[in-house]
Amino acid sequence: MSTLQKTVTQKNLTPQQVVAELNKYIIGQDDAKRSVSIALRNRWRRMNADEEIRDEILPNNILLIGPTGVGKTEIARRLAKLAEAPFIKVEASKFTEVGYVGRDVESMIRDLTDIAIDMVKTEMRDRVEEEAREVVEERILDILIPPVKKNQGANNSSPGFDANSTDQDFNPQSASDEELNERTRKKFREKLRNGELDEREIEIEVQKSSRSPMMQVFGPQGGMEEMGINLQDMLGNLGGQNKTKRKVTIEEAREILLEEEAEKLIDHESAVQEGLERVQKQGIIFIDEIDKVAESSNNSKGGGGGGPDVSRQGVQRDMLPIVEGSNVSTKHGMVKTDHMLFIGSGAFHVSKPSDLIPELQGRFPIRVELNSLTEEDFFDILTQPKNALTKQYQAMLKSEGVDIEFTEDALKEVASIAAQVNDRVENIGARRLHTILSSLLDELLFAVPDDISSGDITIDKDYVNKQLDDLVKDKDLSQYIL
Repeated sequence: MSTLQKTVTQKNLTPQQVVAELNKYIIGQDDAKRSVSIALRNRWRRMNADEEIRDEILPNNILLIGPTGVGKTEIARRLAKLAEAPFIKVEASKFTEVGYVGRDVESMIRDLTDIAIDMVKTEMRDRVEEEAREVVEERILDILIPPVKKNQGANNSSPGFDANSTDQDFNPQSASDEELNERTRKKFREKLRNGELDEREIEIEVQKSSRSPMMQVFGPQGGMEEMGINLQDMLGNLGGQNKTKRKVTIEEAREILLEEEAEKLIDHESAVQEGLERVQKQGIIFIDEIDKVAESSNNSKGGGGGGPDVSRQGVQRDMLPIVEGSNVSTKHGMVKTDHMLFIGSGAFHVSKPSDLIPELQGRFPIRVELNSLTEEDFFDILTQPKNALTKQYQAMLKSEGVDIEFTEDALKEVASIAAQVNDRVENIGARRLHTILSSLLDELLFAVPDDISSGDITIDKDYVNKQLDDLVKDKDLSQYIL
């Protein structure tokens, strides 16, 4: 069993476990959660199926349909985090068809491949961190107390350093330079580990950053492509040494050198191979605003076409081979997209899913309609998720020594106002809560810590009505649209 298969086997969440995890962050949308949880479990089932049929099992891509701010992106992002899978969110409207200047659809695969390889390298760095810390400690000690070279004179006959010897056994008069040096290093090592030397400045020699910008060139079909050619690698060391000296505190030096040493210890070739395997078998691509490349049936009747709509079907045609499975060339090698999971998303206000070209429709067999959020949903969003906005504001103000508490009536009033504003102006879903809470707490956030440096503050219904009264009465609410 490969390393990747071991990883997948260990992360074998059942559909119900996935839904339970998603419920911690996302309110409602049960149908969407069920669909993505089944899609995730099907990956584990495929990886553990008979080898003869394993490659024949293709993922069922999902099309999420619903207004903005109802949780489409959050569902996909949380799913990828649960699966520890490479994930990228792209906007279909940013791509252009072959022959137009802009990003071609294959760039999403190249970007996802980079993400997967970075994930693997991060995991490898974590595994070698302890070993790297020991090397860094020695490097810092070498700067503070340079090691003594082997004596060629009289001290050659002196006894070697015994780590088990006690201070009573130690005689400075008869000790060799090497023994004195080792004892000093031992004392400094203890101080280093205790953080006593963190503020002391030292001069370290570090590798110059090799992350020079990649070149953007026109590809063979006219699209802008990012070539994996590092100018510094091409030019080599023509400019001289590849190292530079910096004066930093020991605390900063430890972090800089740790990154450098960990980079040396990881197997980059192995990381690339594992990353390629992971992106092909675990990659998740969330294509947002897919409805923007669907040409409305009303527009198509007029024929002609032109302007910004001219490349919409072209983008769909370019997207089709990637979604149905093809080989994409990246700077790390060829990547097969056959077993990647694609999740399409769109509001489909103007166009309909049936306005997508038939072939692309067929590649998103599972369609889930997400519901608009109600006043009750807004209240649940403010109280239940682990990352609820109210909890975020509480955490921020707690850092200033101020504890705030929201009463139930206050949160119900906030939910009611958010629902009203969405109905009157434009329905932007849960994003409306960001605006409402920002307006509600604006005065308090400005007063802390100058006027209010500590204490407990309760936000009740009266305070909500006082702060948001103008917002509710004002018929022109355009200023509150995000």
